Amino acid sequence: MIFSRALRRQPAFVDGMRDMLPQAPGIAAWGLMTGVAIIKSGMSLSESLAMTLLVFAGSSQLASLPLIIAGAPAWVILATGFCVNLRFVVFSLHLRPHLMHLPLAQRLAHGYFTADITYVLFTQRFHDPGHTADERRAQEAYLAGNGLVNWCSWVGSGLVGVALANFIPTAWGLGFAGILCLVGILCSLASTRLRLLAAAIAGVVGVAAYALPLKLNIVAAIAVAVLIALSAEKLRPAARSPA
Repeated sequence: MIFSRALRRQPAFVDGMRDMLPQAPGIAAWGLMTGVAIIKSGMSLSESLAMTLLVFAGSSQLASLPLIIAGAPAWVILATGFCVNLRFVVFSLHLRPHLMHLPLAQRLAHGYFTADITYVLFTQRFHDPGHTADERRAQEAYLAGNGLVNWCSWVGSGLVGVALANFIPTAWGLGFAGILCLVGILCSLASTRLRLLAAAIAGVVGVAAYALPLKLNIVAAIAVAVLIALSAEKLRPAARSPA
């Protein structure tokens, strides 16, 4: 269990929670808006509660909801969620050396609780995998503390959004608030030239393909940006090596 007593007693667990707390209000605002959007999409109360509690993936939820409202085929909705979450393949590859010593169940649990901001905070603090058992335990505890605060902020505010959806006027501009939250996360993640390139390519392709039906311009933008960024990443070592 990633929230075991042994991990909670680690100083790094408290450090992880403390580092995530300043991000909690933004996460809560995004989660509130997503909870409202789920109800407004036409889902029943039980379906909305199930999605809020089980689907810990805000960007893919927001991307799939317009498709659900539009009655898009299931494969389009699944493909959209898959493309939106492709970044977690990169995250997991980066975190793999830090967590490979753990049993599969614990690695899967960490994968579920790891989100964009938890990944950013973890990689800023720990550049290399732990060399001793104590170092590895501290890294695991820090990631668990991050994930706990992040999950509670998201799910708690999402449940509030589901409960209050019918009492919140659409004129409050919750959609715009959600865009601001996403922009904030984008700015925190766009810390290298390659990430800025991927963001720029996604923006250009998304606008150029805007006429595509069923919001497929979003899928196209993500796919093209990921392919070009991965290609550029592979070419960089070759470009640096002497001829």
